[in-house]
Formats: sequence, structure tokens, C-alpha cells
Amino acid sequence: MARRTNGYASRYPEWRRQRGLAPVVDNGRKRPARRDERGSSDGDGDGRRGSREKLEAIISIQDVSKSFGSHTVLQDITFDIPKGKITAILGPSGTGKSVLLKNIIGLLRPEQGEIWVDGENIVGMREKDLYRVRRKFGVLFQDGALFGSLNLYDNIAFPLREHTHKSEKEVREIVMDKSGLVGLLDHLKKFPGEVSGGMKKRAGLARALVLEPQIVLFDEPDSGLDPVRVAYLDELVVKTQEETGATFFIITHNIPSTMRTADYMGVLFRSGLVKFASKDDMMSTDNRIIRQFLSGRAKGPIGMDEMSDEDETGIEGELEAQEEDRLGEAPEVMTV
Repeated sequence: MARRTNGYASRYPEWRRQRGLAPVVDNGRKRPARRDERGSSDGDGDGRRGSREKLEAIISIQDVSKSFGSHTVLQDITFDIPKGKITAILGPSGTGKSVLLKNIIGLLRPEQGEIWVDGENIVGMREKDLYRVRRKFGVLFQDGALFGSLNLYDNIAFPLREHTHKSEKEVREIVMDKSGLVGLLDHLKKFPGEVSGGMKKRAGLARALVLEPQIVLFDEPDSGLDPVRVAYLDELVVKTQEETGATFFIITHNIPSTMRTADYMGVLFRSGLVKFASKDDMMSTDNRIIRQFLSGRAKGPIGMDEMSDEDETGIEGELEAQEEDRLGEAPEVMTV
């Protein structure tokens, strides 16, 4: 039996090591004490910010763990999401990216840790208060999650009609404004089944923005789109964030897209946070997991089986050698 590694934990002990956290006192959900001022983590999951740029965290994730039965999906996750920036969380499939997003919005509850949203710890929060906090979020789902029986105008207007007491005139003004922002003014009478995947994404983004959220969550926004539409969507994301000033949090595994949009990045692997830092810091790191993931190559600590280090058949080693022979040295960052 061939082994790819001698065990992830032994090769990367820093993955499980965690710096001592500043004491947290839950005083009526008062915000915890700040650490330093840098959005960087060197493999221990401590994503606090440093001296380069002083940033306020709108979401602070502290020592969060989440399991389903005996399977641990997230373990000891700690980092801050900077306010008014675009942050992306990446990682191989099955590493808990979407589970992390659901914990942030309160759809799931962690067994351990705290999640602070705009100064309030939502873990253990009453449903009434949680509903109030959720009003600060807008969400763009993978498929847009549009109602097939409603045209794009009514889909975008839905949150306003459901959650506010605005008049139809006010609703129309907001819908037209957000539709114009995403380039959909000529398509509002069409139904979801009559438009392209890219239009559905844009309609979903417009709908996510109508309540003027402080935070917009994106769950793999490029899913199902061709590279050209992804490029357009990326530019739209950057443009929209600049115009609204909202905090954008993106779950993805698309490296080129992340390089075009994100200010800060984190990489998840095997339930843990490998590193969280600015995009520039992530691109210059010597961490082998991050280097392999950003280059999009087979050779490295990330194998074919997300949860196993063993290559019983030898196929992984064979494919890694084949890749190196065919493509040569890995690029620093995947470009296609």
C-alpha cells in the first residue's frame, strides 16, 4: 500500500495549532475584545488584522466548530470579515464552505464558538432577534433561487413586498434602480425560464440588494456559468460593491474569479482554516496547501480523496507524474 503522506496532522502541525485567544466576556452580547489589526492567519485559524491597514470587522468568527453526527465539517475556525470589503472563502469540494455560510446567517448553529455579526453574537440568539439580524444580509444563491411563476420584476420586488410596507410606487423605484445597476432593465417582464443563467444570477443579485443590506453573501455565484459570463459577473460584483459600500462575502472554488474580485481570502481544508489574509499575502505565502490550490495542480498535499492521505492504488502518484511531464512546473496562480 502506497501512502501519499505521513499524515496531514504530522506534516502540518500548525493546521491544528491555535494561538491563545484574547478573553471573551459575553456581557449582554457585547462585542468581544479586539486583538490586533491585521487580517492574516498563518495556518492557525486566527484571522485578525495587522499594521498594514486598520479595518473594522463586521463579522467575527471565533473558534467555531460544526459537526453532523460523527463527521466534523468545521473545526476551530477563527477569522474576521472586514467591513466594506470583498472577502472570499475557498477550498476543495466538501471542506465546509457552504456550511460555514449557513452558520454565519444562522441557518445552522455551531456546537462550539461564537459568530459576531455587527457587534452581536448570534449563536444561541432567540429566533426573533436572529430574524432582525438576518435583515442585515442579502443572499445570492447558486442558481439565483428565483420563483419560476414570477417575472424578473416581481422576483426582485418580492423582498420589498414581503418585508416592508412600501407603496408600489416606492417598490417600483427601488426595483428599477437595482435592475439598472445589474443591467436588467430591458428584461424585467421575462420569466426565469426565458432568460439565461447569467441573467438569473443578475436578477438574484438585484433581489439581494433591494433591502439595502450591510452584508451580501454569495454561494458559488459562478456556478453554471461559462467563463465569459463569469468575467462579466466578477466585474459586476466589484462595481456593485464599490457603489453600495456593502460587505461582500463569497463562497467559491474559482481561483481566477477570486483573483479578479477579492480583497481578502481564506482557504479551508479538512475542516480547518489553513490561512486567512489579504489577497497579496495569500499569493506570496509558502504554505504548500495554498500554493497547490491557487495553482490548480494535482501535485501537493491535497489529494483525490478529500478526507484521506492514502493512495492505495497508486493512481494519484501516477497522475501527478503525468501532469508534471505534460505541463511542467506549476504556475503561481491558476489563470484558466
